Amino acid sequence: MNIQEDINYSRIAEALQYIMANFQKQPGLYDIAEEVHLSPYHFQRLFNDWAGISPKKFLQYISITHAKKLLQENASLVAAVHETGLSGSSRLHDLFVSIEGMSPAEYKSGAQQLNINYSFAETPFGKLLIATTPKGVCWMAFCVHETTAIEDLRATFPNASYALRIDALQEAALSIFRQDWTQIPQIKLHLKGTAFQLKVWEALLKIPMGQLSSYGSIAQQIAHPKASRAVGTAIGSNPIAYLIPCHRVIQASGNFGGYMWGSVRKTAMIGWEYAKTQTAALNQDNNGSL
Repeated sequence: MNIQEDINYSRIAEALQYIMANFQKQPGLYDIAEEVHLSPYHFQRLFNDWAGISPKKFLQYISITHAKKLLQENASLVAAVHETGLSGSSRLHDLFVSIEGMSPAEYKSGAQQLNINYSFAETPFGKLLIATTPKGVCWMAFCVHETTAIEDLRATFPNASYALRIDALQEAALSIFRQDWTQIPQIKLHLKGTAFQLKVWEALLKIPMGQLSSYGSIAQQIAHPKASRAVGTAIGSNPIAYLIPCHRVIQASGNFGGYMWGSVRKTAMIGWEYAKTQTAALNQDNNGSL
C-alpha cells in the first residue's frame, strides 16, 4: 500500500468500527462521513471501493445480523425492531425479505412455513440434490452421499416441511442437462443472500455457456473493481450449483482454480460446455450452407 491507500484504509476501518458501535442509532451517511472527516460524496465512493457495498447496505447487514440474533434468542418482533433501532416493523420486514428471502416471522420460526420439495438426479457430472419452494429452486448441490446432502439442506432451512417429490420447477431446472441448452424453459430461483451476493450471482448468470470470466472481471462488471476477494467469497457461497454458473469463473492467470464441488468436476463442466457450444455453432453453420 502507498501512503494514500494507508490513509484510506484507516478511514474505512474507522467508519466500520463506528457503524458497528452505533448501528442502534441508525446513523445516516452524513453522520458517518463526518466521523471520518470526509464529505458524504467522497466517503460514499471510498467506502464502495473498499468494502464492495454502500455504507447504507453495510449498516443494514449489521442491523439484520443483530435482529437475527435476538429472534434466535426468542425475542419478540417488536423487541427486535426496538433493539435494532429501526423505525418500525415494516422496516424490519423489508430488510428480512430483501436479504434473507423470508419474513422476520418465517426466520423466527426457522423457516417452518416453507414447504420444500427435494429429489436426487443423475447428471453428466454426478448425482445432484435439487430442492424447490413454490417460488423456485432454492438449493442445488452435487453430492456423493445422499444422507449428508440432505443434512446440509436441512441445516440451511432447519424447520421447513420437506417432501421427497419431483415437481415442475425441478424438471425445468434439470432440463439444462438433457435438452438443447438454447431452448430450455425459464427457470425460477428462490435465493436468499446479501445484496452484494445477489449482485455477484446475477453477474454470473450473464456469462454465456462455453465462455469464461475472471474474479476481477466480475468485480468490474458489478462496479466494484477493488472487490475481487469479496467477489470470490460470494461465488463460494453460491447455493445453486451449475444454474448459477460459478464454474465459469477462473483466475486471471488462466488457472481454473478451486470449486465448491471439486476442481475435477469444474474442469469437466468447462470442457462439456465448450464442446456443446462448438457443436451448436457447427450445426448452425451447416444449416446455413444448405
